[in-house]
Amino acid sequence: MPDQTAKRMLTLLGILKYKPPGNTGDMSTFRQGLVVGSKPVIHPVLHWLLQRTNELKKRAYLARFLVKLEVPAEFLQDDVVADTSKQYEELMEGFKNLHKECEQLKASGLSTAEIRRDISAMEEEKDQLIKRVERLKKRVESVQNHQRMLEIARQLRLEKEREESVAQQKQEQKNQLFHAEQRLQRAQHQLRDMRHAAADANPESLMQRLEEEIKFNSYMVTEKLPKELESKKQALHFLQKVATEPAMGQSELNELEVKIHEINANINQLIEKRMMRSDPMDDKLSLFRQQASIIARKKEAKAEELQEAKEELANVEKEIVHKANEARDFDGSEVLKGDEFKRYVSKLRGKSTVFKKKRQELAELKAEHGVLQRTEEILKQRHESVQQQLQTIEQKRGISGYSNTQEELERVSALKSEMDEVKGRTLDDMSDMVKKLNAMIAEKKSALAPVIKELRPLRQKCQELTQEYDEKKAQYDSCAAGLESNRSKLEQEVRGLREENGQAESQYHYVNIMRKYLEIQIQRASDEMRTYVSSDPQERRKAVREQYTRNILEQENLGKKLREKQKAVRESHGPNMKQAKMWRDFEQLMACKKQCFLKQQIQNSVGQIIQEGGEDRLVL
Repeated sequence: MPDQTAKRMLTLLGILKYKPPGNTGDMSTFRQGLVVGSKPVIHPVLHWLLQRTNELKKRAYLARFLVKLEVPAEFLQDDVVADTSKQYEELMEGFKNLHKECEQLKASGLSTAEIRRDISAMEEEKDQLIKRVERLKKRVESVQNHQRMLEIARQLRLEKEREESVAQQKQEQKNQLFHAEQRLQRAQHQLRDMRHAAADANPESLMQRLEEEIKFNSYMVTEKLPKELESKKQALHFLQKVATEPAMGQSELNELEVKIHEINANINQLIEKRMMRSDPMDDKLSLFRQQASIIARKKEAKAEELQEAKEELANVEKEIVHKANEARDFDGSEVLKGDEFKRYVSKLRGKSTVFKKKRQELAELKAEHGVLQRTEEILKQRHESVQQQLQTIEQKRGISGYSNTQEELERVSALKSEMDEVKGRTLDDMSDMVKKLNAMIAEKKSALAPVIKELRPLRQKCQELTQEYDEKKAQYDSCAAGLESNRSKLEQEVRGLREENGQAESQYHYVNIMRKYLEIQIQRASDEMRTYVSSDPQERRKAVREQYTRNILEQENLGKKLREKQKAVRESHGPNMKQAKMWRDFEQLMACKKQCFLKQQIQNSVGQIIQEGGEDRLVL
């Protein structure tokens, strides 16, 4: 009937997630058009189906097994129906997992044809290997003492395998020795640090640090890690849910994005309404809530930073140990640590700064020396030329020696005037500088007077706190040393008990397995005796002894037949080979006769002469 057909089509379209376009109106109009077969309704459906054929085939196939049957609640009260429904859901989940594995195998590129080809190739290789082994056995059987040689070859192979295993064990032991040395170095480093810390420790500071560590660890265990674990579980649940869903097309993704935008807009509207309706008491509480959330976030951030710092510290310590080992292997000297390294670095820095300053001064002096030498040479040359000119002029005028006297007087007067100017400027600068310094000292004194008054009680308090800190630190170090010694003793006891427990468990399991193995052997032996002693011939035929006896008889009969066949082949081998050789010679003789006959036919047909109309013609 049309109504039933329309209902079945609507159900199928619902499974395929078809949504009518907007121009077809509401669902009642769509159903009516589907019943009467209206073209505006049928054609979009066909267009949508034909565009997504492969995707819809997969969805229709999965719908046969994944569409849940709606069972009324009153029927689920029955235990049989409830168990069947639960089993049905479990089978559905199993089908989902199997389908995923099938899709992954299809996507991985492996096909049944390739697997069959590989299997056939491996079978051929197996047959070839079996044939090769049989040929080698036949070849070896003719050699004297072949059994002993095979035994020696087998022992050689076993020894080579044992040698490889021993080499591998040696390498593993080397690696274990290297790791043990690293652990020893870390333990020595920790012991050195603990001794250094125990030199000036007190119980109060040790207890305070232990309480801080306990608080941090309890916070990580009770608050941070459970939250992260819950968030990971939720993310995993969402991902599993997404993975179990069938594949979605681009149109469905667009529709989901539109829905998400609409829901976000509704949430924002509801938040705005709530903020408009909120009363002052709620505002106060919201302020405290915000502060609490901010503090919680800061606490989480600091915990993460502390965890990262601890991990980074552990990595740096490992790297330091590795670098120290490399340095020790390189030059055999120990790496400086602690105060010695600081003193060495400070000494190097001082020397490097002094070296840089001296090098810079030396470079400046060298550059200045070069410039001054060049300037001196130029000035000497000019002076010599001027002096020569001046002497020639004085000799011409008859006043030789006048220039020297005049130069000396001018030089003395210039020096006197320069000295007077420098003295005046120096006195003025010194008076101005003294005035400025007095003003600055007065300003600094007035500014520092209240700070100095506040600093005096703080200095006394700092001395008292320093003294108290030293006392507490000494108490902490002593308490830490005692606790560490007790902890190391307890750890050794626990380690010894664990080793004893592990040895006892391994011995127990070994004995239990051997007991089971012996029980199985005894049971097999009793079954064999019962079948062998049984009066029933059918039961006796099932005995292992009877089966082996039959197999031995069959193999002996087969060996006799093969030996008889071998004897017959050896007797007829000579005449058969002679007859085969005669047949090959006969074939060669007939082939030679055929070639000679063909050559003679070709020579006879080459030079026929045809005479037509008094003319001779050669036909090839």
